[in-house]
Amino acid sequence: MTIFKSRQALGWGELDVPLFGLGTDWYGTRVEPAAGFALVADAKRLWLVASHRRPATLHPQGRPGRFQAELWRYDVAELFLADPHSGRYFEFNLAPNGAWWTCEFTAPRVRAEEVDIAMPEVATFAELAADGSWVAALAVPLDLLRARLDFGPQTRANVTFILETPQQRFLSATRLDPGEPDFHLPNRFAPVSWEPLPPR
Repeated sequence: MTIFKSRQALGWGELDVPLFGLGTDWYGTRVEPAAGFALVADAKRLWLVASHRRPATLHPQGRPGRFQAELWRYDVAELFLADPHSGRYFEFNLAPNGAWWTCEFTAPRVRAEEVDIAMPEVATFAELAADGSWVAALAVPLDLLRARLDFGPQTRANVTFILETPQQRFLSATRLDPGEPDFHLPNRFAPVSWEPLPPR
């Protein structure tokens, strides 16, 4: 899983980054148009950028920049980050309108805390176009990820999407399992690789 490294601080409105496309769903069926994503780190934050050129179905209580549980019941982009040594991992949900949620797990689907806890200093941004296409970004403090997850070269990661609610199509950047859709397989997440952010 590629994470681009930026020498300059990144900001919404200046995120001119290359996107990877996900053009098939969990079952290998083509998704048109493809969903796009990128992971980019500057000196202070890890950014998830996600986009899709089709209208999204939003969580009815989800508000831009606000913490909201159960975003996965609607259209959402998701970032998973895992520590292969401890087995702990984080799930971050990013709605197309910038609503977000996160949870820390000690093992697959085993929550570290019973109640939802909003991670401090997480920032989100979003732009919904008139035709329904959208781009959104989630920025997570690196010092927090390092403290809670030993984030670094050994980290494993995955980016996923749930689209076309209520039918819901499941997309995963990493091939996880041939069975029914299940994103909570941290031992199958991809190792991260760090690449310089290409000049634009």
